[in-house]
Amino acid sequence: MAKPKTSYRCSACQYTVAKWVGRCPECGEWGSVEEAAPVLAAVANRPGASTARAGAGLVPASPATPLSQVSATISRAKPTGVPELDRVLGGGIVPGSVVLLAGEPGVGKSTLLLEVVHRWARRDTDERSLYVTGEESAGQVRLRADRTGAVHDRVYLAAESDLATVFGHVEQVKPTLLIVDSVQTMLAADVEGVTGGVTQVRAITAALTTLAKTSGIPVLLIGHVTKDGAVAGPRSLEHLVDVVLHFEGDKHSTLRMLRGVKNRFGSADEVGCFELHEDGIECVTDPSGLFLHHRDDSVPGSAVTVTMDGKRALLGEVQGLVVPTQNPSPRRAVSGMDAARVAMVLAVLAKHGNVKTHDREVYAATVGGMRVTEPSADLALALAIASAFRDVALPAGLVALGEVGLAGEVRRVTAVGKRLAEAKRLGFTQAVVPRDSGPYPSGIRVDEVGNVQEALRVVPRRLKSVQDES
Repeated sequence: MAKPKTSYRCSACQYTVAKWVGRCPECGEWGSVEEAAPVLAAVANRPGASTARAGAGLVPASPATPLSQVSATISRAKPTGVPELDRVLGGGIVPGSVVLLAGEPGVGKSTLLLEVVHRWARRDTDERSLYVTGEESAGQVRLRADRTGAVHDRVYLAAESDLATVFGHVEQVKPTLLIVDSVQTMLAADVEGVTGGVTQVRAITAALTTLAKTSGIPVLLIGHVTKDGAVAGPRSLEHLVDVVLHFEGDKHSTLRMLRGVKNRFGSADEVGCFELHEDGIECVTDPSGLFLHHRDDSVPGSAVTVTMDGKRALLGEVQGLVVPTQNPSPRRAVSGMDAARVAMVLAVLAKHGNVKTHDREVYAATVGGMRVTEPSADLALALAIASAFRDVALPAGLVALGEVGLAGEVRRVTAVGKRLAEAKRLGFTQAVVPRDSGPYPSGIRVDEVGNVQEALRVVPRRLKSVQDES
């Protein structure tokens, strides 16, 4: 076989040229073109991957196939056995796909994928999984598997960081699922650069992607994130893989959220919920209960709203506390919400709702560690603050949706019907929404409002007295 020609690749845009140039002709970056070394000869020499030279081109091992003759079952997803992960992936893992799971250290990435390989091996006698760890010893992984109940005879473990040796393990075990923990700890001996560097990480990911595409083995990669929350590289791996997932969570809470950032086989708007315990990780199919404080009677300063996290409707409780003070600069403390939006809602209430808090301290927070980022919670926050202003509780079973504008208007938000359907399922009977937000589900009373004044009059016997006394 003739020796393959040397090619050069831009490290910024991956554009390939036949000879070295100082400036990339595709993206215009200077000094980014470098020699593209063959990462794994074993991959290039796999059956079906070799090519023979014919004239000026290369004869492919298999001819191109008409699209109408390509089987649709080739890319049919296989369930992993973890329902929340399958939800985000779009039904399961597609054979030959490469999935990148990114997250901060200690969030539970290794625990989640150890549960995945365990359930994958349990689903069928023909399924076997290979877990490659470059960060921990085999004994450490075994201790975690004992603690989480993930020990299985068809789960193979290799504590290895050399990429060529990893491919040797793949040839011996012949797994149907491969986990690499993590891609930043792998080392390709024939590639320049330090372990975890951009050049090494890109070359290793490209080699693993080639393995997945040529063998049909799905590969799950664990990736670290930077201080800014981006995949370490930065963002140098996302265009090489098929699916990018972000695993998020607060160190003070057991709740973990799995978000799809990129998905070539399904929607990228899905969100999965998990709860991390000492004995493993569990799927949370109904996370709204974690964000609500269930009580028999309503209390002043509390309102419930419905937010959309991807395509998932989540109920959350917003609380406000208004306290008189002698301090000429009253304190404003916010937890779980945008402090700028809280300040804006306070200004709108003072101007258009006659709820003046300039001489009082105001505290606003969410329940259960929930973070509210979308403007649909503005109206619930306004009602919670107005309720706390005169120590008057809102009616039980009330949810509020709507964005509050600076002119005091209440603007429409998306997916109101889906939000109210979720509220109805959890037993809420009344809703305050912006005008023309229908259609609405049956069985829940809906009050449409156009501005803050109308919203404060939804319960006139209580909140009307708040306005009068103010």
